Amino acid sequence: MKLPVTIHRARLGREEFKVIRPARRPVRGVLVDHDSRLDAYLDQPAAKVLAGLWTMAASSPRSLVHLPLRGNPTPANEPTEAGTRQLDLVLLHHSLQFAPSRWKDVRARLDPGRRQTVRLPAPDLSDDPVVHLESRHHRENRDLFHQHVLADTLFMTGSARVFRDTARHFVDVAREGPLHSHFCTTIHSTAGVLGNGRSIHVEYCDAWVL
Repeated sequence: MKLPVTIHRARLGREEFKVIRPARRPVRGVLVDHDSRLDAYLDQPAAKVLAGLWTMAASSPRSLVHLPLRGNPTPANEPTEAGTRQLDLVLLHHSLQFAPSRWKDVRARLDPGRRQTVRLPAPDLSDDPVVHLESRHHRENRDLFHQHVLADTLFMTGSARVFRDTARHFVDVAREGPLHSHFCTTIHSTAGVLGNGRSIHVEYCDAWVL
């Protein structure tokens, strides 16, 4: 899998942060905060970008992976509801120990960046062994996402393994969505991959209010 990206740098005092964005921002893709849940609506190109970024987050523990989505068109079949808002997305490895409260300052100091095409391993679509599925629910499991919402941005902080294990949701939407009148999948709060946070419902959408 090849993904064109732009690699930015930002300096805060003595610290430098590396931020990776897709070189071409997907237009038909939104992430909506519905208070009780999170909903991602994606066309096929946007789902492919998400699959790539999710995979990149698994192999880039020193980087913040940023997908700007706010301000994109809304899905035609999902009218805007009172109390909802669009969010951007940041994916990061827990070892970076980045405080989401610093994101606004990092974002404001990003340089113009340089373009690069990265080659990523294909997401693992094989069935997880039963023992692995069961281990997700053990108290000792540390391969979990932790969510924060700050500065109109959803932060998904997790391990390499949990990013690899969940990238398949976006691959499924990209592959299966165009073949069905309705297709969706969910990163569920009961699946043993969310340490704290809300389920993320991911739905294929090919009709947008432009």
